[in-house]
Amino acid sequence: MSSTSNSAQHRPTSPLAERYLEHLTVERGLSENTLAAYAADIAALLTFLEKIGSSLQACSQRDLFLFLTHLRAQKLAATSLSRCLSTIRGLFAYGMQQQLLTEDPSALLENPKIPDQLPEFLTRDEMDRLLSVPDASTALGYRDKVMLELLYAAGLRISELIGLVLADYDAQTGVLRVFGKRSKERLVPIHFSAQKLLYDYISLRRAEFKPLCQNIFLNRSGKGLTRQGVWKFVKRYAEDAGIRRSISPHTFRHSFATHLLEGGADLRTVQLLLGHASINATEIYTHIQSGRLLRIHEQYHPRSGTSAKAHE
Repeated sequence: MSSTSNSAQHRPTSPLAERYLEHLTVERGLSENTLAAYAADIAALLTFLEKIGSSLQACSQRDLFLFLTHLRAQKLAATSLSRCLSTIRGLFAYGMQQQLLTEDPSALLENPKIPDQLPEFLTRDEMDRLLSVPDASTALGYRDKVMLELLYAAGLRISELIGLVLADYDAQTGVLRVFGKRSKERLVPIHFSAQKLLYDYISLRRAEFKPLCQNIFLNRSGKGLTRQGVWKFVKRYAEDAGIRRSISPHTFRHSFATHLLEGGADLRTVQLLLGHASINATEIYTHIQSGRLLRIHEQYHPRSGTSAKAHE
């Protein structure tokens, strides 16, 4: 939600909210971006409650329903609304657990229905064009080429990519050690061409950035890259590759999973490579398997149109 300069100068606070955010930081080990989202959701609730003369301690079901109506009036996406409600539930559940509240006003709140959306991914031709754009003759261009290759070769999240340090790559096995959400560790193999690019970058080109830290990928100042910096160059290279659709670093992750499934990989393997805690998160890609099975069925089933024509 947008905020005015006045609201920025006076942001309501609450001991319960502060303790909950501290709990998330210390006990749950959430990423900075996730914590920032939690804090923003709670700040929005506190601001709204103050405006209607209420507070977390006095918050009622009616107050939360009014807040929900207020959020919907902001035309938030269903996913953002669902995340905010999840934050609120967690906040009140924590208050009950710590005996800071006597009742949970969020008990009857229902999440909005989130429409099923297929992940955006690039075709193999689009990916080939995009990976060929960076000018590998320069230090920056070579760095960018390696980063794009790794996003696609390992299905990395942007935070995982920029968080890689030298000790996370085993050149002997060609395996990356990746720390995902909640610092969960996984090992991801990368193909030979990506291995060579990464090895050459680390051993030959990285020194040109005059490193000041252990991060594998560095900016011109020798420090680790930011999410915003990677976003910008991904969009620029996509435009240079003639890709008119809006893509992000996460598009590489979707393309990684999609192309693996198209090639015959099973869903459980893709789940492990992506670092999904539950197979449910990976099932958004089942449309790929369904399409492949349909093509096989049409090609080989004796009563399908394709197969029948082949026997004429």
